[in-house]
Amino acid sequence: MKISVICPAFNGAPHLDQLMDFFVNALPADKELLYVDGMSKDGSREMVQEWSKKHPNIHLIDNPKKYVPFGLNKAIRQAKGEYIARLDAHTEYPNDYFEKCLRILQKSGADNVGGYIVSKGKTTVGKAIAVAMSSQFGVGNSEFRTELTDRFVDTVPFGFWKRDAFDKFGLFDEELMRNQDDEFNYRTNKLGGKIFLSSEIKSEYYVRDSYKAMFIQYFQYGVYKPLVFKKLGNEGVRIRHIVPIGFSLYLITSVAACWFWWWSLPFLLYLLLNIIFSFKSTESLLVKLFTIPAYTLLHLAYGLGFGVGMWRWRKRKILQ
Repeated sequence: MKISVICPAFNGAPHLDQLMDFFVNALPADKELLYVDGMSKDGSREMVQEWSKKHPNIHLIDNPKKYVPFGLNKAIRQAKGEYIARLDAHTEYPNDYFEKCLRILQKSGADNVGGYIVSKGKTTVGKAIAVAMSSQFGVGNSEFRTELTDRFVDTVPFGFWKRDAFDKFGLFDEELMRNQDDEFNYRTNKLGGKIFLSSEIKSEYYVRDSYKAMFIQYFQYGVYKPLVFKKLGNEGVRIRHIVPIGFSLYLITSVAACWFWWWSLPFLLYLLLNIIFSFKSTESLLVKLFTIPAYTLLHLAYGLGFGVGMWRWRKRKILQ
């Protein structure tokens, strides 16, 4: 078996047929799909079983613990492939995705390779969120979201590994309901491994289509990020991780502007930058207007989550 493809999902029915079509048609042919389901209730389990009747290399794996790291580790233990690829059910991939990953992994000598994410939305709000998630103003210098590049980096999305990477660096941390991929990549770097980001590898990720769903997503990212850093002795800390909590604390104290007019100046500067970056996009005027609150909610969600995470994990010991 050449490649084991792992896809953790929950209630993934809306995206499942597209995912299965991609897997069946993508090269190389010598591969298996381990669809790790968190006990879905939307009929997706039955859909996977129907696909597996036609294609015996498609397998349904139960993940009763529901969360992603448990499913990833369970699938990795059962994988038969020499290489392991992780897919996301909300993402679309070109048919040569695995071939490019395989070639670049071998050429670069990296332990993990990944590529650029093109964020997309289906609704007006979704398109606005996609703009925010693709901009340096929105997500800082997160390379795989904001620029096409070829270099060794801290982390990449999804991942494509040679099987023995998990023997060298361990499995995914099951305490991390979010950010488990970042922690694994930071751990890989800390232990002497290499992560390579390639401009040739691209995928299209469909973002949440509501402000509420995006807020929850980024709040959770923020909550678990301090735990990632705590576990690894602050490996991977960048300024983009710290700025949002400062912004959130500033907004909490913004009532001070009622007495000190100059306290409002940072917010006015932020608002100006927000409008400039929102209107730099090539989307429609309506989407541009919806991007303004998308930026603010993204920053606020991550910042508040990061603050909660710092408090929650403050007594956690560093794992060297």
